Amino acid sequence: MIPLTYFIGVIITIFGFFTLMFIIAQIKNNNSLVDIGWGLGFILVVVHGLITVQNPTIQAYVISGLVILWGLRLFLYISIRNFKKPEDYRYQDMRKKWGNNHPRIQAFFKVFMIQGVFMFIISAPIHFVFISVESVDLAWIIIGIVLFLIGFYFEAVGDIQLRKFISNPTNKGRIMQSGLWRYTRHPNYFGETVMWWSIFIIIVSVDWGFISIIGPLTITYLLVFVSGVPLLEKKYASKPDFIEYSKKTSMFFPWFPKK
Repeated sequence: MIPLTYFIGVIITIFGFFTLMFIIAQIKNNNSLVDIGWGLGFILVVVHGLITVQNPTIQAYVISGLVILWGLRLFLYISIRNFKKPEDYRYQDMRKKWGNNHPRIQAFFKVFMIQGVFMFIISAPIHFVFISVESVDLAWIIIGIVLFLIGFYFEAVGDIQLRKFISNPTNKGRIMQSGLWRYTRHPNYFGETVMWWSIFIIIVSVDWGFISIIGPLTITYLLVFVSGVPLLEKKYASKPDFIEYSKKTSMFFPWFPKK
């Protein structure tokens, strides 16, 4: 009964949250505000688990703490960066594509609800840690925390470096190629995937824990092949600076630049 109650509660939580985000976005006429809710939504998932499950395991508290740390930073960062800005070009392109064909309804299902579905799937390790009563070896927890901190460093520091670079007027039109961006063209996306794999590692040793691999696999696929890396690569593909940058810098996994 606990798993059923848990999953029903998670679905209601995610649906309610993205419905609220949709309403706010329509008031602001800016569907890209959905990005602000990405990190916050995962925080609500772990808070729901902590409230719903009696006597959570040590690994449940560890994973909850890590997700809250990641989600809160991402929420604050994107809120500060995007809240007062015009709608992102990706969502503007969607509006143009939809035209007068019920754009709000399409936005509700194709932007907000689809993100809710992905959030539920990516949260698989979180779901599993709350419905599992087994304890895990401390070594797995330590390995997971270390990997998480590495991923957190790449995402947080990469974001800070990029924001500082963009805020300098002399860099207008230029491509960020220093700091972590010297070793990978997408340090923030790399960091996010590492964090989700680290969360999976923490619970992989319990019975059937490997099933939750669907979470990190999904976020990795989305960031590397769908909505993350490909969109940015396409956006800058025609810029001469980016062409030279891409020749010497690893696309995703950090590595020393080619000479």
